[in-house]
Amino acid sequence: MEKIIEKLVSLCKRRGFIFQSSDIYGGFSAIYDYGPLGIELKNNISQLWWKEMTQSHENIVGIDSGILMHPKIWEASGHVGAFNDPLVDCKQCKARYRADEFSDDYTSVNWQNEQCPKCGTRGSLTEPRQFNLMFKTHVGPVEETGTETYLRPETAQGIYVNYQLVQGAMRLKIPFGIAQIGKAFRNEIIARNFIFRTREFEQMEMQYFVKPGTDDESMQQWKKNRFQFYINHLGLSKSKLRFHEHEDSELAHYAKEAWDIEYKFPFGWSEIEGIHNRTNYDLLRHEEFSGKKLSYFDQQNNDRFLPYIIETSAGLNRMLLTVLTDAYWEDKKNNRTVMKFHPRLAPIKAVICPLVKKDGLPEKARKIMNELKTHFKIIYDQQGSIGKRYYRQDEAGTPFGITVDHQSIDDDTVTIRFRDTQEQNRITINEIKTIITNSMLNL
Repeated sequence: MEKIIEKLVSLCKRRGFIFQSSDIYGGFSAIYDYGPLGIELKNNISQLWWKEMTQSHENIVGIDSGILMHPKIWEASGHVGAFNDPLVDCKQCKARYRADEFSDDYTSVNWQNEQCPKCGTRGSLTEPRQFNLMFKTHVGPVEETGTETYLRPETAQGIYVNYQLVQGAMRLKIPFGIAQIGKAFRNEIIARNFIFRTREFEQMEMQYFVKPGTDDESMQQWKKNRFQFYINHLGLSKSKLRFHEHEDSELAHYAKEAWDIEYKFPFGWSEIEGIHNRTNYDLLRHEEFSGKKLSYFDQQNNDRFLPYIIETSAGLNRMLLTVLTDAYWEDKKNNRTVMKFHPRLAPIKAVICPLVKKDGLPEKARKIMNELKTHFKIIYDQQGSIGKRYYRQDEAGTPFGITVDHQSIDDDTVTIRFRDTQEQNRITINEIKTIITNSMLNL
């Protein structure tokens, strides 16, 4: 199963999905660049999420908060004091590990008897020490006391400190939500599994503000909504999705209840989205540290309260890896690799191929492409045999291959090839747009 990830990494580099950052310098650990197909796929996923949140729900609006924020925000949120990972080092080979990789209850581990997984030396591991995961930086031209701040480790706090401004400006009534997509940064000790855990990543979060006492019902509704998103919008295999409930010992300090949506990756079941009942912990802390009242006044019931918050938090990078993994298919019968993206996610919707480079076929193919490219991401390809062109696009996940031949000049018909089945049909040029459009609507 691990070889599947290796093959996927190779395909992503070969076809322009994902590159190791700073590749010509030997790479930069746990940072990745998204190539032409990768950014198209990433944008398609994030746009589906954004549309689902802010267009399907009339009481959810968007925001884009700053990556750099007042450092007291991170004191209030607990990140300065508590955003740590337990770290152990091997004194023999200098390898570094998270202590909770050895045991969930790492405080009870006898580290003198533990064996280093890399060099095998027993008794060489240090006692765990806490390591803060935030990246520190300075604001202004001079590095001195008082200029320190942090790259945000999560996007949620930018929503909390703006929630009253958003509510007032948009005249929102409880319950309402605020959605955000943005970069976050964590100085991960151990980053692994390709883009699953990286130091720079994008979060897609929605914070839903509710009246205390209605939070349990809202939690159940958002669990259902978010699980269905992966099936109904991304077209993922339901059999590879499940819920995991956090036990009391796993709960974050702010959470009343927490669930993960997990996907069965080649490296095992792992979280792709969290749904949390954060109570009013964050707003209470920001009231305390800022001195500002953040309560909500319900005019209809003449009631003032501090809202509870139901959070849905997903990593765009992890969601992208989920889509890539779910789409990867080795068609051994036909000796090809196929990325079986749903057409609505596919970076390229169709490739236009003239059968030969003469007899007016390239000009005819270009004309068809120009008519379609205002509606879809379309590419033109006339290099190599038609079979090689098709197989290249199978690896890119392109759902349709459109071949222009000599008959196309005579009667305005083309051959359309379907990626997954390799079935080929003769259709009119006017039918191409309808076929692609309908494929994007249907699961």
